[in-house]
Amino acid sequence: MSTQYVEPNRAARAANAVIRWLAELGISIAGTQALRVHGRKTGKQRAVVINLLTVDGVDYVVSPRGNTQWARNVRAAGVVEIGPCWRRERAGISEVPDAAKPELLKRYLTRWYWQVKGYAAGLTPESTDEQLRAAAPLIPVFALALPADKR
Repeated sequence: MSTQYVEPNRAARAANAVIRWLAELGISIAGTQALRVHGRKTGKQRAVVINLLTVDGVDYVVSPRGNTQWARNVRAAGVVEIGPCWRRERAGISEVPDAAKPELLKRYLTRWYWQVKGYAAGLTPESTDEQLRAAAPLIPVFALALPADKR
């Protein structure tokens, strides 16, 4: 399990709060979605904004900052709610093995590098397969499992 965590600065936290608020209203900025998960210690529902990556019909959630609180909560809970406040969908969620991450990380960086370039373990869209494999343990990636009627 990764121990890397790049903590956001005050400006990033403020921007994330605005983007999360918009995502809760159903307004997506470049593919953002609201994700809610119960805290592993308090049990309180926590919200975060994520970029939802879809590859071959499967939705993935990436934590480019590393082993964040929300990533640890997702790992412990195994269930999340995703979508705007009026249309939340409950989904199972499981961590992707490191061996399967390089291609997903490459696609994620190709789409959102402009947004995550300062904290994605030094990776770029041009990173080699070897660099992606080396960084895979540092970046949690999760696969969503929506109910069959929601796919």
